[in-house]
Amino acid sequence: MRFVRRRRDPVEVNLTPLIDVVFLLLIFFMVSTTFETRQALELTLPESVTGTDLERSPVTLVVTEQGGYRLGERELAAAGLGEALAAEADLARQHGLVVEADARAAHADVVRALDQAGALGIQRVRIATREASPPPQPTETP
Repeated sequence: MRFVRRRRDPVEVNLTPLIDVVFLLLIFFMVSTTFETRQALELTLPESVTGTDLERSPVTLVVTEQGGYRLGERELAAAGLGEALAAEADLARQHGLVVEADARAAHADVVRALDQAGALGIQRVRIATREASPPPQPTETP
C-alpha cells in the first residue's frame, strides 16, 4: 500500500520578532546605563583680571604653600583632610566650597583637596583668586 506523503514546506526562521527583541534590549540598556561624564578641571590662577566678586561661602578650605590645609580655624594635615571635610560636607553641598590656594602651593595639594570634595559629593567648588595688578605702562624717552 502506498501512503501519500505530505509535502513539507521548507523551514524558515522569521527574523522580524528577533530583530524587534534585540532593538528593545538595546534601547533598554541605553536608557538604563549611566554614563560617566568627565568634566574638565577649570582652574583660575591665583591672580585674575576677569574674576568677579561672589558671596562668601561658610565653608572655606585654605591650601598653604607648605602643603597644609586649614578648614575654618582648624589646621589640618593631608591625612585629616577627608574627615574634617566630611564633617562640613552637608553645609558645603548646600552653599558650596571655596578653595583658597596659595599661589605657590603645589598643584598636587590642590587636586587632593578637590578630589576629597568630589568624593563627598560637593559639586559647587570655587577657587578664590585675587585681582591682578595692571601691568606697568612703558615710559617714553625722548
